[in-house]
Amino acid sequence: MQKGRASMVPGRPVYLISSASVVGKKEGEGPLGKKFDVVEQDAMFGAPNWEQAESAMQKQAADLALEKRDIHRKDVRYLFAGDLLGQLIATSFGTVDLDIPLFGLYGACSTIGEAIGLGSMCVGAGDADCVLALASSHYATAEKQFRFPLGYGSQRPQSASWTVTGCGAVVLSSKRPPSGPAVKIAGITTGKLVDMGIHDSMNMGAAMAPATWNTIMTNFQDFGVDESHYDRIITGDLGRIGQKILLDFMREEGHELSGIHMDCGIEIYDYESQDIHAGGSGCGCSAVTLCAHILPKLLSGEWKRVLFLPTGALLSTVSYNEGQNIPGIAHGVILERA
Repeated sequence: MQKGRASMVPGRPVYLISSASVVGKKEGEGPLGKKFDVVEQDAMFGAPNWEQAESAMQKQAADLALEKRDIHRKDVRYLFAGDLLGQLIATSFGTVDLDIPLFGLYGACSTIGEAIGLGSMCVGAGDADCVLALASSHYATAEKQFRFPLGYGSQRPQSASWTVTGCGAVVLSSKRPPSGPAVKIAGITTGKLVDMGIHDSMNMGAAMAPATWNTIMTNFQDFGVDESHYDRIITGDLGRIGQKILLDFMREEGHELSGIHMDCGIEIYDYESQDIHAGGSGCGCSAVTLCAHILPKLLSGEWKRVLFLPTGALLSTVSYNEGQNIPGIAHGVILERA
């Protein structure tokens, strides 16, 4: 059912029935370390190169999410998945053995929000009973593609973020789990591109914050709510700089989010002891934080309803080298305890 300008409510209930998080060593050393399903000490994940390492991480997270609910691959109608690499090579090679029909997605670091949103539309419309959504990133593959090879040893400014090595996978189903509490997709607000003229690829929080503001305000308007409707409003990877910009933008609109806002990029690392500068980033940042931290809070009853907003800075090496701006996007997913 359509709501307002850019939102919808699934036509039938959509439940998030299983999740899995696989991360690297640095993420395992952070504040959420004990909550992740798998902390891999080998950054190569047993593979011969970084790209295949990310693919191996994807497959591991997907299989684990299915195994937790004893779901066979053949019972999954579609896979919605993506990563940061050119032509989605981590996804195309990482998920080929799953033998599940694939929608390959690119929303930069907002990809898990896009995947859950599209998957929920599909299940809610009755076009599938069970789908799998996942997103991944790897520090080494992202640095290699978007910045500098690790061996170059370039220095990063304080506004830069640290790409999370991680993959989060979730299973969406029309069937509620047979026992215990559940998390359902109560609504979706699809983000639009917002370009504020940002050029600095080392300050992606500034590029993404205006788009996040836009999606939150659209969500409020479409559903006729405000910040009091949510226990938490959780962004993907704005980091400390982007968070400040977002809170300032929201105050100008008369909304104070400082008490309920949380950013996955801030939560996943320890600012004092881990050299991550502005915070964490990457497709895997919000995906693994969702699986390891946000969903358990909802299932325990500590939170009843959250607005989950994975954020993305839509740049490429080509667009950046051509001097183009970096537009941002944020996709909103309303998660409720059911």
